[in-house]
Amino acid sequence: MVRAGLDKNPREVAEMFDGVARRYDFTNTVLAMGMDRRWRVKTTRALDLKPGDRVLDLAAGTATSTADLASTGAWCVAADFSLGMLQRGQRRGLPMVAADGLRLPFADGVFDAVTVSFGLRNMQDTATALSELARVTRSGGRMVICEFSRPSWAPMRLGYHTYLRTFPLIARRFSSNSTAYSYLAESIKDWPEQRALAELISAAGWEDVAWRNLTGGVVALHRAVKP
Repeated sequence: MVRAGLDKNPREVAEMFDGVARRYDFTNTVLAMGMDRRWRVKTTRALDLKPGDRVLDLAAGTATSTADLASTGAWCVAADFSLGMLQRGQRRGLPMVAADGLRLPFADGVFDAVTVSFGLRNMQDTATALSELARVTRSGGRMVICEFSRPSWAPMRLGYHTYLRTFPLIARRFSSNSTAYSYLAESIKDWPEQRALAELISAAGWEDVAWRNLTGGVVALHRAVKP
C-alpha cells in the first residue's frame, strides 16, 4: 500500500513533526483523553519482552514508548526520522537513531522484537515499511503495531470521526504547531481498518497475524511473528 502522505513528501512530514516536538507528548495525552498511557502498557505487554531482548521502537518520537519498553529489562533503541523528536527525547538516556522506516540502517535479523506506535500511517509506503521491519527481525521474532483504527460500533465510529475534526481546535491551545494536527486527523481517517492492515502485514512476510481492539476499536494492536 503506497500512501501519498496526504500530499506531503517525507521531508515535509519530518519538518512537521520537528515543529510539534516541544509539546508533543502533552498534546497527545490531551487528545487521547489520558488513554495513551494505557495503550502503551498494552503494547508493551503484547510484545512479551524478556530482559536482554533487542527491541526496535520505530517512529518512536520522543521515546516515551521506548522508555516503557526498556522498563522490562530489554535493550531498546528509539528510531525516528524527525531529528526534533529525537533531540527532545535525549533526556531519557536511551539509544537513539535517525532512521527512515523504508530504509532501516540495521543488518538483517538483529532484533528480537520490533514495534511501531502511531507512526506506521505516516510512512509513505506501508508495505515497504512492514517488509523492512521483517528484514531486521530474527526468525521467530515478534512485531506489534499500535495504531488508530476503525471503531467497531457504528455510533461510536460516527462520534469518533466528529471528534477528529476537533483536533486542530484542541491542538491550537496545547500544541507548539496546531496546523500539523489537521494532517494527523486526516491520516487517521485515511488509514485502513483492522482486517485490511492484517492482510498487508501478512503480505509483507509475517505469520500468525492477529489483532485486538482497544477502546472499542479506536486503536488496534496488530501482532505477528517473523517466520
